[in-house]
Amino acid sequence: MVTRAESAALTRRALLDAAAELLDLGGPEAVTLREVGARAGVSRGAPYRHFTGKDSLLTAVATESWERIADQVHALRTDPALSASDKLRGAVRTLLGVGRDQPHLYQMLLRRPGHRPEELGEGLDRVRRQLCGPAGDPAADRMRAAGRFQDEFLAVVTGLVGERNARHYGALLLTSAHGIADMELSGHLDTGGLGTTADELIDTLVRMVADVGKTAQRSSNPVDANPTGGIGGPR
Repeated sequence: MVTRAESAALTRRALLDAAAELLDLGGPEAVTLREVGARAGVSRGAPYRHFTGKDSLLTAVATESWERIADQVHALRTDPALSASDKLRGAVRTLLGVGRDQPHLYQMLLRRPGHRPEELGEGLDRVRRQLCGPAGDPAADRMRAAGRFQDEFLAVVTGLVGERNARHYGALLLTSAHGIADMELSGHLDTGGLGTTADELIDTLVRMVADVGKTAQRSSNPVDANPTGGIGGPR
């Protein structure tokens, strides 16, 4: 016999899956608790027993997505058969894959904090809630999941450029990856546009960072290491 807790968990799972499907089909505007409940095949009141509203539901979808992405990057990072460059290439392509396959989700994941009601706040109060929110707080859970992805990604970058330069080049890689994904989604990277592909650009980025790492290993001051002879990471 299914217990009440098990039944509640199954209902929550069905609601999250239905919300993710609606998000993929029509973006956040297509996600309403009524439509989610109907798609999940539950009673009209069931969604409201699990989520305080649409924002709470979408935040839970985002949290699960960040956890899934972090799991994928973790698997790449700990795969002994992959080189450091292949791990980084795979990590960047994991993000690109979300942009390609689930563009609405991708845009929601990268939305600036403070654009949802549960994330609104001022100054230190908002920061404190994001970093130290209690377990079960949707916004805090989302921030922790996104932070886990960032930690996994930076660990992959560290494998190429060292810990001292990881944040600098990690930021460069992530901002570049986001730009590449947006350019691809908008059609600017097709054969009639700039004449390149997202995968080719990612390969170039990884080679550049790998070259920095090789130079840093030969240098007594890795922060100044740069294949072009200029200034490297932040001092």
